[in-house]
Amino acid sequence: MLLNKNLLILCLLLSNTLVYADQLRECVIVLHGMGRTERSMSKIEDQLQDEGYLVWNQRYASTKETIAVLSVSAVEEGLGYCAYKQAKTIHFVTHSLGGILVRAYLQNHKIDNLGRIVMLAPPNQGSEVVDALDKYSLYAYMMGPAGMALSTDPGSLPNQLQPIPGEIGIIAGKSSSDPWFSPIIPGVDDGKVSIESTRLAEMSDFIEVDSGHTFIMRNAETIDQIVAFLRNGKFNPQALSPDSFYYEGR
Repeated sequence: MLLNKNLLILCLLLSNTLVYADQLRECVIVLHGMGRTERSMSKIEDQLQDEGYLVWNQRYASTKETIAVLSVSAVEEGLGYCAYKQAKTIHFVTHSLGGILVRAYLQNHKIDNLGRIVMLAPPNQGSEVVDALDKYSLYAYMMGPAGMALSTDPGSLPNQLQPIPGEIGIIAGKSSSDPWFSPIIPGVDDGKVSIESTRLAEMSDFIEVDSGHTFIMRNAETIDQIVAFLRNGKFNPQALSPDSFYYEGR
């Protein structure tokens, strides 16, 4: 009887280990925003690792290279890590510019095991802040060619990108972290981009959280919703605070 009990416990332990190991084969490539580093995404990284995901979160030269160059170098470095770990599914979690890099990469490249994509405050239709500042040489020096490409002009790079595959969840901030920019941004904004400019026609789900652009990636509600979307392909409106907003996409 004791032997059978011990055998049952062993089987349960092995079963849990196998489930956990299988989940570990899901890899998340985390891409930080303009002028930031991997440290800005560390809370997301820690939570995803606690959930059992493999996570690639490294710095890339966001202010030194063009979007065309960054979209290949940053994304493919992450893909290389996931391939090395023999990941069966590859997800993305991005902040701001990071979302544009994924969109740009998928214009000309295919990821066979592409999973879900969560974009935080992406300037998918550009930013009025860039419109206002791109005439100044100091801005051009600080933000580099990638930053200069994020205008709202119909011919700008974000506005020329075609729809991408994958399940896409977008989290927008509706509290301005840079109130001095808000007067030049139409509608509700996060201090850098308007809520409307974050949307994509092909998005699967969309929510607004009570956070600004600068720290949306460190917001506890944001991180909970990232996990929900990666698990289920949709956000969890029941977990949103009263100040947040849920839009049920396609």
